[in-house]
Amino acid sequence: MGVQSKPAPLPPWGFAVAGATGAVLANTLVYPLDIVKTRLQVQVKRKPEDAHHDSHPHQHYTSTWDAITKMVAEDGIKGLYAGMNGALIGVASTNFAYFYWYSIVRELYFKSKKVPTPPSTATELVLGAVAGAIAQVFTIPVAVVTTRQQTQSKAERKGLIETAREIIDGEDGPSGLWRGLKASLVLVINPAITYGAYERLKAVLFPGKARLTAGEAFLLGAMSKALATIATQPLIVAKVGLQSKPPPQRQGKHFKGFVEVMQFIVKHEGLLGLFKGIGPQILKGLLVQGILMMTKERMELVFILLFRYIRQLRSEQLAKAAKLAAKAKETLPLTTK
Repeated sequence: MGVQSKPAPLPPWGFAVAGATGAVLANTLVYPLDIVKTRLQVQVKRKPEDAHHDSHPHQHYTSTWDAITKMVAEDGIKGLYAGMNGALIGVASTNFAYFYWYSIVRELYFKSKKVPTPPSTATELVLGAVAGAIAQVFTIPVAVVTTRQQTQSKAERKGLIETAREIIDGEDGPSGLWRGLKASLVLVINPAITYGAYERLKAVLFPGKARLTAGEAFLLGAMSKALATIATQPLIVAKVGLQSKPPPQRQGKHFKGFVEVMQFIVKHEGLLGLFKGIGPQILKGLLVQGILMMTKERMELVFILLFRYIRQLRSEQLAKAAKLAAKAKETLPLTTK
């Protein structure tokens, strides 16, 4: 018999909705950091001679604050929210798919075990990676379109559908919507590290505690995301380079893979170039993961209470129906042969 003898407190879609709700709320609050870190990651560091002979159509940013001030000066506050609709659709779909499959693979793991022991850190990482890989295959097109929107200048800016059509009409055709899939599949270690670390830190810092407070969930979410971001930043930068338009130095030629992107960055910017944008990336990650896990914990509790209430109502209705059936049987006239 498996570890879980009792039914799960929520069905997979319940965990998925809770996770997606938290992710959308968190990313809405910190979206300006998302677009800033994308702009910083996609630009190529200028050489001293480029400062006086600038033919690049895009602004060049020297820091997070410099990016914010220049974007606001160019397009107002709304410039910090360019492409947000597509980004939130991507966030909702990715997190729904991730938490849905994560709850399924975790439940299957528990059912396969005969000894009631919690999964090890390595097992948590594998479970998270499997769920992340499945989610990425279905949701990466939205991420590709969003990245392209976030790196468009004001003059180039298009809507979600128009940007998707532009990508499909490009040299890669419809497969262009899956650019960076390999890098994204490698990057499933990011949420795997995040949620693996979250579960382990929860067990270490709050042993035996079923429900965390909002502050405790925020702290664990922020700590786990920081660890994952530092470990995977070079791959994050490479993926953004794959999904955006190629830099001017490439003369319109797209990168073929994330290794080629990393080689290009190291050649033009050195090894530290692989960590560009890490400031807003970590800050965004800390806030998003903290708010996400805090909201997810609360949403899961709401759904659990709702499901208990529905089950209670159903039980009461079944009990009433049984009583009515019993009374009806008692009042039936006896027939004799």
